[in-house]
Amino acid sequence: MYPIVRLAWQMFRHRNDGPLALTGEHISHHICWPWDIDPWRELNNGRTLTLYDLGRMSAGRRVGLMPILKSRGWGLTVAGSSVRYRRRVRVFDRIEMRTRSVGWDDRFVYMVQSMWVRGNCTSEALLRTAVTSPEGIVAPDRLAEVLGVAGGSPPLPGWVAAWIAAEGERPWPPEPAPPVAPGPA
Repeated sequence: MYPIVRLAWQMFRHRNDGPLALTGEHISHHICWPWDIDPWRELNNGRTLTLYDLGRMSAGRRVGLMPILKSRGWGLTVAGSSVRYRRRVRVFDRIEMRTRSVGWDDRFVYMVQSMWVRGNCTSEALLRTAVTSPEGIVAPDRLAEVLGVAGGSPPLPGWVAAWIAAEGERPWPPEPAPPVAPGPA
């Protein structure tokens, strides 16, 4: 179940934070609760992605995105992600999350998020996100214009551009697996 109460708490907690530039860094704090862990007593990888959602929502509010989405009937979606896990997050650990947009292309906005526990980075996510409308994906340049951002996207970091290129090579829809000969009886 989606943690609606935690989302409401994050929105309430950051209600008085000042405006944030589209590429500014938003910092939020979270706790790894017992219902977030897997059988190995660490933060579940699926819950990690859900906590990253919470960071993006409060960052989006600070950027000024939420009233625009509501007034225009637009939505948000994640169109791809890559997560690098490096350290365990244990139950009751306090997490500092850092969220920022690093730039955009003609269809997507690219975001980087990281989780930190006791000064150590535990994971980092690169996300391809989009604003959607009933007509389809809203061009990021149009979104930037509505947000009052001039000048286009900053240059994407090389590693982000390489990820975008690699994703462009990935077949869609996925290719079926080759048939496997039956094993010995």
